[in-house]
Formats: sequence, structure tokens, C-alpha cells
Amino acid sequence: MPDSAPVDIQVESQFLPDQSVPEEQRFAFAYTITIRNTGEEAVRLINRHWIITDGANQVQEVQGEGVIGKQPLIEPGQSFSYTSGAVIETAVGTMEGSYEMISASGRPFIAPIGIFSLARPSALH
Repeated sequence: MPDSAPVDIQVESQFLPDQSVPEEQRFAFAYTITIRNTGEEAVRLINRHWIITDGANQVQEVQGEGVIGKQPLIEPGQSFSYTSGAVIETAVGTMEGSYEMISASGRPFIAPIGIFSLARPSALH
């Protein structure tokens, strides 16, 4: 069994009404990710992988290098935060994924990002 990832990942999401057009099935969301290095050596985020699912079970998969154009190096006890966005066709959806990371000593690992909701405030009761 691989070692657990030496990072803690926190997520906050919010609906963006000014970028959404509900009558055209366009619902925009921002999400802010904070990655805290809980290990004893620096770690670098290399790649990202997202699975975005809307309320109609339409799935978008996003893979790519780094986040927001960066491959941040996070020192022990430090954190890195960034905000990005997603657009889906329903008022409610979910995101989950993982980061491919590497430690300063060259050990690659996957840092899972647990499922979180994308929801227009009035969409959930």
C-alpha cells in the first residue's frame, strides 16, 4: 500500500451568478484550493486530473500540467492556494480529482481531492 500523501487539501466552491446564464444551461462556479504540505520535505505539484459531473450525469474530464500555469513547490509547513473555475450545464454538480506530485527526494505520489459540490444556492433545499 503506498504511503499516504504528505499534503492536506481543502476546497471551497461558490456559484458565480454574474458569469452564469441559466436559460442557456450555463452555470459557472469558482473553487479555491489550498494545498498544505504536512510532510517533512518540499513537494511539487506536477499534474492535475479533474472529474466534473453535472446534475444530468454529464462528465467532463480535465487533465493537464500544473495548476493556473504553475507547478508550485510547497515547502514543509507551507501552503499554496489558487482559485479556478468550472462551467456545467445544471445548477448542481460535483468535482473530484487528484494531483500528481513529487517530493524533493524524487518520490512521486498521488494526492486525492475528495468529492465536493458545485451548487447554485437556490438549487439545494
